[in-house]
Amino acid sequence: MDRNAFHKLLAFGIERTVSDIHFEVGYPPHYRLHGELLGAIKVPPLTGADTEAIARMILEDRSITVDFSRRFTEIDVSYSLAQRGRFRASIFRQRGSVGIVMRLIPIQVLSLEQLNLPPVLSEIADARRGLVLITGATGNGKTTTLAAMIRYINETRHAHIVTVEDPIEFIYEPQKCMIIQREVGADTESFKDAMTAAMRQDPDVIMVGEIRDRETAATCLKAAETGHLVVSAIHTPDSVATIQRYIGLFETDAQDVIRDRLGDCLQAIVSLRLLASKDGRRRLPAVEILRVTRTIRESIRAGRLSDIPEQVRKGRDLYSMQLFDQHLIDLVNTGLISMETAIYASSNPEEFERALRVD
Repeated sequence: MDRNAFHKLLAFGIERTVSDIHFEVGYPPHYRLHGELLGAIKVPPLTGADTEAIARMILEDRSITVDFSRRFTEIDVSYSLAQRGRFRASIFRQRGSVGIVMRLIPIQVLSLEQLNLPPVLSEIADARRGLVLITGATGNGKTTTLAAMIRYINETRHAHIVTVEDPIEFIYEPQKCMIIQREVGADTESFKDAMTAAMRQDPDVIMVGEIRDRETAATCLKAAETGHLVVSAIHTPDSVATIQRYIGLFETDAQDVIRDRLGDCLQAIVSLRLLASKDGRRRLPAVEILRVTRTIRESIRAGRLSDIPEQVRKGRDLYSMQLFDQHLIDLVNTGLISMETAIYASSNPEEFERALRVD
């Protein structure tokens, strides 16, 4: 496969606003559209030579050379297509062949409103210090939501923003903020090194693409404690699981202290699940929102995490908090998603159906 053919496949995906493109040996290119994985009809199955050629074309732009005849570690890099779109490419080995999955990153950073996210996210982004976590499974909009929050800050206040990503995804245009974007592997050795350096670079806001390990979690906590707003993503399904996961990254004998520190500096957790719309033409976010009140802060410190869902439920009117199931009811009642979709996505289907009938 040559570069022209490769770019045509990418352009096809951009035109149809797919989320991901898969290049696997033995299959034609596959596109994920509105959550469904669809094969390219007029393209023959790819060979090992095809996928190796695609991987080389992606890596050539980064001056990276890999011997694909030998074992290699997974590679995550970004790839641009002539002002039309950017991709996050994951290159890996499977059954002795090279595979590639490319996530489409739109050129334009969409706003919170354009993403159909609750208005309270702008209030959360207005915070001047503390830790804000965006959570959800892979492909459920964490990176896009982080980008929309950075866009909002960039449009509404004068601040210095430092982002640390692996790789850099969205590119931010200068507006009211000065923005430094650093890529792990290209601009810095690790998230920890970049975060440590960021605290010496006079930041107001630090955006960390993902919290993957103890070192990154510890550095984010320290930055939030020292007067910065830190926003990051973590792969967890909801607020309680996020708190458990964050504390669980640390050694057992340190967890009581971490629980206190997290209780002090956590500002909010926003958890996402993307669902098919009722008309089948797009995906919409169902969103759980936890804002850390004094009561929730005490629950975190004391380890009473089972109390938090009810505190979130009761805090809807006063603090604009909500559980997934509360938001799902709203989406059903406004006709945006079907009842079947909502029941499938709910945290407790039986309880959800009862609540829906009562509502």
